Formats: sequence, structure tokens, C-alpha cells
Amino acid sequence: MSVHKKLMEARVKLQQREMKKSGHNKFAGYTYFELGDFLPHIQSIFHETGLCGVISFTSETATLTISDVEDNSSLSLSCPMSTAALKGCHDVQNLGAVMTYIRRYLWTTALEIVEHDVLDATTGNDQIKPRAETKPAPKTETKTGGSTLNIPPGVKDWSQAVIDATHVALDLAASSDDVMDIFKKNRSVYEKLKTENVAAYETLMQLFKTMKESLK
Repeated sequence: MSVHKKLMEARVKLQQREMKKSGHNKFAGYTYFELGDFLPHIQSIFHETGLCGVISFTSETATLTISDVEDNSSLSLSCPMSTAALKGCHDVQNLGAVMTYIRRYLWTTALEIVEHDVLDATTGNDQIKPRAETKPAPKTETKTGGSTLNIPPGVKDWSQAVIDATHVALDLAASSDDVMDIFKKNRSVYEKLKTENVAAYETLMQLFKTMKESLK
């Protein structure tokens, strides 16, 4: 049995297990899977099917390598690294926050774990849509609470990318001051969003207001 076939078998077995979402985003009002909700199930299933998953990090990328322990065949999934700068945290703690987020995203991608769409959870309608004709966006560095999240050049849904990046930053906010810092440091990005997509901008401002009030 190839590593691909074993991974498919593992996905099916995981879907048959009951998993509870313990993560809760009070700001947007949706729940999500934390690592502890699904990783023990994955490790058990991988042990049964003869798979092993190992995550490695470089300064630029994070990679999940899934190997067949019987024939040593493998496959890999990668994503870009990011950074964080949380208030009151030293460099190692900020690195740990980034690694935790990326580990969760790599495992959910590899095992096809279904999460709520962040935009659906906050808008309820297809408010955030790219214009019919959009030019490739230049590379944008979005400051998120002191951290920098790079939005790649030519990203298809630039408005959505800004929303998603802001969600990640607000998830890490510990106080209303953090929320305001995120807004101030990204004012130019949000002004551009206001010009290009008014509906997206209004939704974003409401999210900032809700998050700030919840942290008072």
C-alpha cells in the first residue's frame, strides 16, 4: 500500500471519529479545532496504518513530511513561515505561537479536516468578493500587532487576504490596546481596502469594534 493510499485511509478513519472543537473565537463567534482536539486521533490512526508525520521548520517555510514506515516512501506539504510580536512575550514565546498556528494548519490540510470558513462566520453573506476585474496586487507587508504577515504578490482575493491576516492578529490580541495597535499599524492597508472594497472595509471595522468591546 503506497503512502498516498495509507494517507487516504487515515483520512477516512479520522472522519469516522467524533471530535469536539474546543477553540472559540469570541470576537467572530465561531469555534475551531485546536491541536489537542485532533492530533491524538491522528497519531493513533497513523500508528495503525503505518504512517509517521514529522514537522520541520526553517526561517522561511514549515513542512509536514508524512512517511510510510514500511517502505520509507513519503510526501510533504509546506507553507510559508510568519512572525508574531505579542505584548509581554519574549522571542521564544512569539515563535511558539507561530509554530502552534502553523502546525494546526499543516495537519488540518494534510488530513482534510473541515473548519468553518472565517468569512462565512463573520459576514453571513457573500459580501467580500473581488471585483470583476482586478489587477495583480503588489506585495504587501501587513503589520499584525507588531508582527509582519506577507501577502504574496498577485494574490487572487486581496480583500479576503487582508481579512484573514487581521483575523490571525486579533486571535492573538490579549487586550483592547492590542486591538488598537493592530489597527494603527495597518491603517494604510485598511485605507486601501476601504477604497477598493467598501463592504469588506465596513465588515472589518465592525469586527474591530466587537473584539475591542469583548476585551474591555
